[in-house]
Formats: sequence, C-alpha cells, structure tokens
Amino acid sequence: MNRRTKTAVLGLGAALLVTAGATGATGAAASSSASTSTSASASGERQREAAALTGRAKLYRSAGDDITFSFDAHLAAKDNDDPLKATGTFEWSHYADGDGAWAKAEVDCLLTGGKVAVVSGVVTDSDLPGAKGKRVGITVHDTGRQDRLGYSWASTGNPVETEDLPKCVGSAPFEKVKKGTGDFTVVPWNPKF
Repeated sequence: MNRRTKTAVLGLGAALLVTAGATGATGAAASSSASTSTSASASGERQREAAALTGRAKLYRSAGDDITFSFDAHLAAKDNDDPLKATGTFEWSHYADGDGAWAKAEVDCLLTGGKVAVVSGVVTDSDLPGAKGKRVGITVHDTGRQDRLGYSWASTGNPVETEDLPKCVGSAPFEKVKKGTGDFTVVPWNPKF
C-alpha cells in the first residue's frame, strides 16, 4: 500500500471525498445551481421533481484535510414510486499533505425525507485501487446553516473494504460542512402510499 492510498483510508472519518479539481466537480456544482426542482409534464404544466440532492461543500477537519463532496442526484416526478430510478452522479475526494484519492459514482438510488437524503451509487472512476465497481452510500442532512454528512464506509474507513452494500444505505450524518465552503440542498420525497 503506497502513501497515497494510506492517506485515503486513515481512520473512520478518512476516506474519499470530492476534490475541487476533480473532473466533473465543477460541472456538478454548475448543474446543481442551474438545475430546477421542476420538470415539464405532458400537459405543459411544470411539475416538481420527486426528490433531489444537489450541491458542493468541503467537510470540516481540525487537521486541515481537504475533503469535498459534490452531488447532482435526481428522482423525476414520473418515477416518484421508485427511488431506484434516480439518476445523476456524486463525487468525493480526500487530500492531506498533497496525498489522497478521489472517486465518482453513478447514482442507483435516492431517498429523501424532510431535509435528510440518502443516496447510493457504484463507483465508476477513481484513483483509489479497488474502488471501481464498489457501491457506496452517503447521508446528507440539509440543516440550512451547517449541513452534515455521513458515508457508508465510516465503520470500515475505506469504501474498498465494504462488501455487498445494499442500495440507499448510508451512515448517520456525523461530519460537519466547513463554514463558507458550500451547501447541500435536499428536495423532500413525497411518496404516494
């Protein structure tokens, strides 16, 4: 295991997170700010999407680690009854002292309730050996002031170590967003039961 990989897997809070320079992070942030929570229906009326998680922010770490997450996840109004039809991507990175790793995942499930979202996806690109093809899950709490975040690999310290993670599973949102670095927005899901 080289130094770069070791840095990426340090401790419970260490892991992958979205870099400011990772390919697509800028696009996801721009898409997030440009995206709307409505879509056109067949009759021409604008209809709110069923659920969404968007935005970009860095996590707070007292040691100064550069940890960033970015989300562009959506569940269309027409798919309101099936959160497994969510689409989009999310990215994350974790760098400390110039070493670290990044990854990008394709969304395969999105559930939101109030201002809390759980999104999962399969890693499609990463520089962390063994990460591609792994499912990861992230939980976001959109508090409006200092959002919180948790990730499925919190107990293992590394998404590569997580085996057979089901869709839409994340951890409690125990991490805090670093003030002034961004914001996450959750559009609540209103299932028709």
